[in-house]
Amino acid sequence: QVQLVESGGGLVLPGESLRLSCAASGSTDSIYVWEWYRQAPGKQRELVAHMPSTGRTTYADSVKGRFTISRDNAINTLYLEMNNLKPEDTATYYCFQAGSRGNFWGQGTQVTVSS
Repeated sequence: QVQLVESGGGLVLPGESLRLSCAASGSTDSIYVWEWYRQAPGKQRELVAHMPSTGRTTYADSVKGRFTISRDNAINTLYLEMNNLKPEDTATYYCFQAGSRGNFWGQGTQVTVSS
């Protein structure tokens, strides 16, 4: 099992930045896909950033050039750096990790972009 705990959400002005963190514990050595999703009220959950253990990192078109996914293996933490935030980025953001022991979701962290 893998436990995921997100942090870093908050209320920001348009144009500002936030960095989300997803701390993992448990059988983290089994993970081979790391992703961030988001879900706005009344909308479906959408994939924001995808990082496989091998292959290319990819992003949703709506965040390309503004968001960056990264991870620090030493502390088992996944990040989502979000720059130039827009009101349409307002959503609950979820960390997702998949591996040989299954698929795991974090509890979500709220990001609100508003003037």
